[in-house]
Amino acid sequence: MKRLRSRSPARKTINQSINPFTNKQYSNKYRKLREEREKLPIFDALPQFDKMFNKNQVVILQGETGSGKTTQIPQYILEKGYAKGKLVACTQPRRVAAMSVAKRVAEEMDVELGQQVGYSIRFEECAGPNTLLKYLTDGMLLREAMTDPTLDKYGVIILDEAHERTLSTDILFGLLKEVLQKRKDLKVVVMSATLDTEKFLGYFKNAPLLTVPGRLYPVELFYTEFPEEDYLWATVRTVMQIHAFEEPGDILVFLTGEEEIESTCDSIRKEAARYKDNVGKLSVIPLYSSLPPAMQQKIFEPAPEVNSNGIPGRKCILSTNIAETSLTIDGIVFVIDSGLSKQKCYNPRMRVESLLVSPISRASAKQRAGRAGRTRPGKCYRLYTEKSYKRELVESTAPEILRSNLANVVLQLKILGIENLVDFDFIDPPSPETMMRALETLHYLRALDDEGELTEEGRLMSEFPLDPELSKLLIISPKYSCGEEMLNLVAMLTSPNPFLRPRDHEDAADKAKSKFVNKDGDHITLINAYQGFENEGRQPYWCSKNFLNPRTMRGAAEIRDQLVVKMNKLDIPIISNKHNISENIRKCIISGFFMQVVHKEKANFYMTLKEKQHVALHPSTGVMRPDWAVYHEYVLTSKKYIRIVSSINPEWLIEIAPQYFDLSHFPDTNGKKLLQEIIDGKNTQK
Repeated sequence: MKRLRSRSPARKTINQSINPFTNKQYSNKYRKLREEREKLPIFDALPQFDKMFNKNQVVILQGETGSGKTTQIPQYILEKGYAKGKLVACTQPRRVAAMSVAKRVAEEMDVELGQQVGYSIRFEECAGPNTLLKYLTDGMLLREAMTDPTLDKYGVIILDEAHERTLSTDILFGLLKEVLQKRKDLKVVVMSATLDTEKFLGYFKNAPLLTVPGRLYPVELFYTEFPEEDYLWATVRTVMQIHAFEEPGDILVFLTGEEEIESTCDSIRKEAARYKDNVGKLSVIPLYSSLPPAMQQKIFEPAPEVNSNGIPGRKCILSTNIAETSLTIDGIVFVIDSGLSKQKCYNPRMRVESLLVSPISRASAKQRAGRAGRTRPGKCYRLYTEKSYKRELVESTAPEILRSNLANVVLQLKILGIENLVDFDFIDPPSPETMMRALETLHYLRALDDEGELTEEGRLMSEFPLDPELSKLLIISPKYSCGEEMLNLVAMLTSPNPFLRPRDHEDAADKAKSKFVNKDGDHITLINAYQGFENEGRQPYWCSKNFLNPRTMRGAAEIRDQLVVKMNKLDIPIISNKHNISENIRKCIISGFFMQVVHKEKANFYMTLKEKQHVALHPSTGVMRPDWAVYHEYVLTSKKYIRIVSSINPEWLIEIAPQYFDLSHFPDTNGKKLLQEIIDGKNTQK
């Protein structure tokens, strides 16, 4: 395979004064941004890219984060007219990247965001009939393929950050490989950091590779001498040492999730307040996927100005692995790497998918360190030992498709018309057991019939950007006259935990939550909390007073509004009847989550029915130890916990999901014995 490296051509000067996209004079801001753009490493590679792109249907571009590939390649393709009147799509693995990059590119092209340049993410579309270049999450492009399997409206599709190997990206690889054979006019660019390019070259045979260096400066690495007992306190301590003693420059901290980030932000702010004017101002900014867009954009705001003593301020951004590759944040000089991230893990035998805090890979550690060397030489503080880095971290993270529940993937492939799932050209084929579990789940949910064909219910499920179980709740809600309640519940289950419990206000928070708690279960507690939010006009003040996260509640409201639009479009009536409402809600929940039922065993533990797993109720649950329960989440920490739990009547199981509770296929468990007694008792009554 021939590898080509870019050579520097002579710079081109701007010879146009009229913007061809708006027919207006270019602004001064455009000219300034154009000068910045021409300094990016990718500009030197454009002539080389041009030759490859003209001769090949697929081009693989390997470029470090910060090389400018995400912003410049789509613009170049658009300006050259290579899409031939059709759209240019550029996928991103995360919505924050899709939004921020679209905003930046709209500024660089001197057009209004949502017009010639737009974006599309789950539950939000900022594009229109004039859009020529669209940034969208890989999941949204996959959803578009469900209604348009050959993606006819696109002339060029760019798969960016392909090395992240999300579920949707892996399916898009296989799908586009088939579409490219049918559409010779379609061109594909696969853009990646330095990881996995050999695998892409083997997958897209005969595709050329263009390597573009990043704008990298040396990064000095520091390790801890001994393993840290409390990496969060070590993070706070390291941030304050940098802020007090290091030269100016912003700090980027990598942590695992929302709760951890928010609590550490509070700790850093408290510590910074003790220094008063002896150090510069410190702006502490959280970044994670569930933050509203406006809050996410704060990471791009300038650092605080000098204080009264003339000391310059700095930003400290605390992020999940969102900031690892998808975003380039100017001004970062110091990186603090906890060495951990949350990873999805699925056990097909137990039918359990959970987010586990796990050590990152060496490849991720290198990416994180590289964030410090974008604008000048930087420093990376790793909160783990060098020995741990060399001996305990794996080389690279396993692709998501090898560690996920594939029920949604199988449903999407079925909608795309791919019947033979075994022969689908996955870049890394999932295990047969995981695939069989997915087919089995969809069959039990009645999304697939006995022959494995899509049912009408399955088609409706695929219309919602949700897991099949949650889609089922909305589709079946008219039967149980609880449409409004299911909309509230699904919106809340799709959002982070809304209940706040600050360390210094635990009693007040528990008292506030008790107003929403329902004795029948946590699902109705969530419904009550959302209904209170609606009754008070969605006021942030009311949320704060009741220890509810205003961002979570606002996000849930936006999701709910979108789901209402979708249900109206699909002619699914939104019916609510307050008669027997608690029973109807729980019956409706069982319709989607009958595979997540437990019964009480001795010694304060519960047992899952088929998998025979011992679990405990999570401390946050408000339900009083029922004999039988349905749960939403499996949480693996020091124990195996189930979270968001509601009590149920076991007789409902036989009535609602007879296809699953066919005891002739059940393993011998105490649960089977109890269910058999219920069935025998019913037969005796008859």
